[in-house]
Amino acid sequence: MSSERVRVEADGAIGRITLDAPERLNAVDPDMCAAVVEALEAFDADPAVRVIALGGTGRGFCSGAPLSAEGAQMGVLDAGADVVRALLATRTPVVALVHGVAAGIGVPMALACDHVLASDAASFVLAFARIGLMPDGGATALVAASVGRARAMRLALTGEKLDAATAAEWGLVAECVPAAEFADRAAALLGAYATGATLAFAETKAAINAATLDVEAALAVEAGGQTRLAATEDHREGTAAFVAKRPAEFRGR
Repeated sequence: MSSERVRVEADGAIGRITLDAPERLNAVDPDMCAAVVEALEAFDADPAVRVIALGGTGRGFCSGAPLSAEGAQMGVLDAGADVVRALLATRTPVVALVHGVAAGIGVPMALACDHVLASDAASFVLAFARIGLMPDGGATALVAASVGRARAMRLALTGEKLDAATAAEWGLVAECVPAAEFADRAAALLGAYATGATLAFAETKAAINAATLDVEAALAVEAGGQTRLAATEDHREGTAAFVAKRPAEFRGR
């Protein structure tokens, strides 16, 4: 599966996957998700690739799924879950390069990577509740495993935007650097992984994920809840309010 909105390139020992829909802050559709999965699997099978970088063009990392007056593209529910599964399954270390906003499915896509490098211009937001939905893509497991239950509840229920410095302080991401230093730090980090003990990385990654995550269980619960919520009046109202840039009037139905 190919997509004109996903750039895939090998840069020596670095495999680069770049979301390329800057006009919508790299909101992903099912074709983009499928292209990311295909690229991850191809790089993971290539012994010349020793680290994978996942990033985005323009001002955002990934702003979730495109929205219209009719609602979210629910096809991204399954496609986004496949991206998260693929990220967790790779033996090759994956570094998320988050230079701008990560929202919606963009949050679990980043957190499913093995090392999240954030610019201090980046932000993280689980905005699902604002449109009458719940976090998906394994976010309920990934966020809670990173920051704990109380903060995961706060982020998911309020939909507040978390700045990158606070995200690093909370443990949501591995590190935050000034925007002016982001490119240099990314290059150094990728270089370190590319020359590191790849077999040890693979075994360590698998062990830590097994000890801290039950993403399949979370995905199953999220899929059921999200499907039910997508059919509600609250979701239609939330989406219409988002598109019209007005406060939503949720009625619990």
